Amino acid sequence: MKQPITIPPRSGTAFRLEKGDSLTVIDPRGEQVSDLVAFSAADVREAISSGRSLDYASKLYLTTGDAIYSNRSNIMLRIVEDKVGRHDFLLTPCSRETFKIIYRDENPHQGCFGNLEVALAPFGVGPDQIPIAFNCFMNVVIHPATGVFTVEAPLSRPADFIKFRAEMDLVVGLTACSALQSNNHAFKPIAYLVERWAKT
Repeated sequence: MKQPITIPPRSGTAFRLEKGDSLTVIDPRGEQVSDLVAFSAADVREAISSGRSLDYASKLYLTTGDAIYSNRSNIMLRIVEDKVGRHDFLLTPCSRETFKIIYRDENPHQGCFGNLEVALAPFGVGPDQIPIAFNCFMNVVIHPATGVFTVEAPLSRPADFIKFRAEMDLVVGLTACSALQSNNHAFKPIAYLVERWAKT
């Protein structure tokens, strides 16, 4: 049986998915966010779009059965199984600037943005092309009257997962998030499993 691949804390990776493949993002220890971005393998200028995905779903929290659309309104991924049910698709990947502004960190980590930038460069994706990520397991709570939001501890428990199916050939970037607030003030690994579609 194929074993999941581990992404060490505060790091990231990138890889290809073919149409029909499944990607399972796993939180091995619980309360750890994973930023996911995806691009069309045929043209990396086509990328996941928070605005279009949330608009077409008419809701802020995507889960089983929901689609993740591209900036060209094509379905890139579909959520086929979700053990948590709370993920974020509003906030941008954390970066050096994030840590300077929010945490007043004078020697900041490069964050998920920097990790994605490095991992995606071999696939021809530049930093200005990195979109708002689908933040697996991130728990952003929005106050309905004011719109004020807070980042709370993820609801994911050890071994919880979210599973996607690729609806086109993709380049995927994936991280183990580097922001303290997002991960209940601890940095932990993320695991993922790619299962190839058996063509007949």
